[in-house]
Amino acid sequence: MHTDLIGKDLRYGLIGSGSWATAIVKVLSDTGNKVNWYIRNSDNIDFIKEFGRNRSYLRSAALKIDMLEMSDDINEVVFNSNAVIFCIPSTYFLAQIKPLDNDLLKDKLIISATKGFVSNEHLTIAEYFHRVVGIPFDRIVVLSGPTHAEEVAMEKLSYLTFASKHIEVSDKVADSFSSHYVRVVCSTDIYGVEYSAAMKNVYAVAVGLCHSLGYGDNFISVLVTGAYNEMVRFLNSTHPDSSRIPSRSAYLGDLLVTCYSQFSRNRTFGGMIGKGYSVVSAHTEMNMVAEGYYATRCMYEISNKLNVELPIVNAMYQILYEEKSPHYVVNHLASILQ
Repeated sequence: MHTDLIGKDLRYGLIGSGSWATAIVKVLSDTGNKVNWYIRNSDNIDFIKEFGRNRSYLRSAALKIDMLEMSDDINEVVFNSNAVIFCIPSTYFLAQIKPLDNDLLKDKLIISATKGFVSNEHLTIAEYFHRVVGIPFDRIVVLSGPTHAEEVAMEKLSYLTFASKHIEVSDKVADSFSSHYVRVVCSTDIYGVEYSAAMKNVYAVAVGLCHSLGYGDNFISVLVTGAYNEMVRFLNSTHPDSSRIPSRSAYLGDLLVTCYSQFSRNRTFGGMIGKGYSVVSAHTEMNMVAEGYYATRCMYEISNKLNVELPIVNAMYQILYEEKSPHYVVNHLASILQ
């Protein structure tokens, strides 16, 4: 079924207008791809047309207007595309795609650039499109990697991984993104790439929180090591894959950059919780979504259902959802890390 995609030119549609969506638009247009871009706010469309920049997010990214066809009609964008990239914060995913006629997705290539879980569904984006919408996995690609939008906008060298059931489909999409500042890696590990992208956000919240509590680099290095081991154990327990190499950039690399980078909103969020902010006040002050907060609950419930022990995830759940003392919980966690 996937073979009909290989010989076609891909006409990209992009759903989302945040920082990462804007970075993707920049990459695709820089490599000569025209993009149909869904932006809900028509005023922002007018601003981009006039100034060549997204008014609300990643304003530092200069966009090639002649390569963009923007619309505030999601169905128009999907209709005019044969490869549709979904790049919406998972928290708002269902609300933002509500106007979409799912029948239009038939025979389209679906590309998930969202790192997280569909709210209340305990499904990743790829799982949602497969189980709920009925898109076969041979028409789904997961786009991930250790890439902060801010650095992509500055054209700092970055690595993206494209995971699909068939490597030739991954190759096809990856070719559109390859440039002097974007290197591409292809994979068939859809499950591992997508779950590690969601889990690393939880661990970045933990790192930020511990830093604010006064823990230093020595402890945080042990915490990140524990997070990596926990993530790999979960992946291998729930969906073993002989092709998976967890030390590669889509797994370990994404974990490291999210835990350590100044651009990491999840680390920032964790730091605010460690300073005594409530979840609501932290999100309000950031004015951005910390996916790790929502992923914590999903991973806690998924791991309990599958009977896989995740001590760091459990610790973050106790702090964020049960409002237990961060000092007490982290002190206990420190006693079991190695």
